[in-house]
Amino acid sequence: MFQTLLPAPLEGGFRMEGYWVWCGSCVKGEDGRFHLFASRWPKALPMHPGWLVQSEIVRAVSNCPEGPYTFQEVVLPARGAEYWDGRSTHNPQIVKHGGKYLLFYMGSTHPLKEPVAGDGYGLDDPRCIVARANKRIGLAVSDSVTGPWERRDAPILATRPGKFDSFLTSNPAPCIREDGSVLLIYKARKYEGHVHGKMTFGAAHADHYEGPYRVLSENPLFPPDVHLEDPFIWQTPEGYELLAKDMEGNLCGEKYGGIHAYSADGLNWEIGKEPLAYSRSVLWDDGIVRQMGNLERPFFLFQEGKPTHLFAATSDGTNGFHDATETWNMVIPIAQGTSSKLGGLT
Repeated sequence: MFQTLLPAPLEGGFRMEGYWVWCGSCVKGEDGRFHLFASRWPKALPMHPGWLVQSEIVRAVSNCPEGPYTFQEVVLPARGAEYWDGRSTHNPQIVKHGGKYLLFYMGSTHPLKEPVAGDGYGLDDPRCIVARANKRIGLAVSDSVTGPWERRDAPILATRPGKFDSFLTSNPAPCIREDGSVLLIYKARKYEGHVHGKMTFGAAHADHYEGPYRVLSENPLFPPDVHLEDPFIWQTPEGYELLAKDMEGNLCGEKYGGIHAYSADGLNWEIGKEPLAYSRSVLWDDGIVRQMGNLERPFFLFQEGKPTHLFAATSDGTNGFHDATETWNMVIPIAQGTSSKLGGLT
């Protein structure tokens, strides 16, 4: 699949002055334009873990998939600590099904004071610790891509004591079938004493996108020593396919690179023969190859049944997002009419 990517437009994608921008999920609206749902939080806070306490999901628009995208509105703002998603909304993934727009996302809350610039907020801050433990997956629904959005007052996928997802659920990757049923791949962590364990993937099913959602396996989809994040899945005639970020590079051969996996049932996954789905070394339309600090939260825009654009969150850092000064959502066009390595998409 890596060989089918075209140069990325330098002037494309979505960024905002004064904000860290992340995630990125696109849909063609009823107005014929392309609407990008993304996460943002103020640069007054550190990029990581500022998102845990002040991220909000926003919508931007463009006349073409590549962008550039122009900010339109805050879609899911903070709504109070008493709500499960009252202090942070993150990880948006937008799906159009029938006449409805379905916005899956991660939400969190905490009962402590709001962080402000210079107050020492960081990974060891109680606000961060509580917000991380409160991460859950939710759903908002609208008849229009511009809203209004109906948010639920409870998550659609909560944690389960004693299981691999006892600590948190996040990174929702839904696949909506024609009948409205859903296969939902998600990221999870479990309690190990008073702290959390390693990141794992789980799978849940619902007969309808409104739920209820039922976890399909008592074990994670990949072994505990396989460190993956940011799943994205789609259905093919043979079953399902998946993109994810390989945190250590043990599967795809590149740290923070993308892996490509296949499954007949959504539960049993095999890594492809050419596992590198995409590289952090990106060719831009000025002819220069640049190694990005990140290429995360991969998302395919499908048009007429084929993936036409890869969206990803990226940064200008050299050590992931730890030394980044800018983050944004970038778009990479995918060559059409060529032999693709993605099964079911040729």
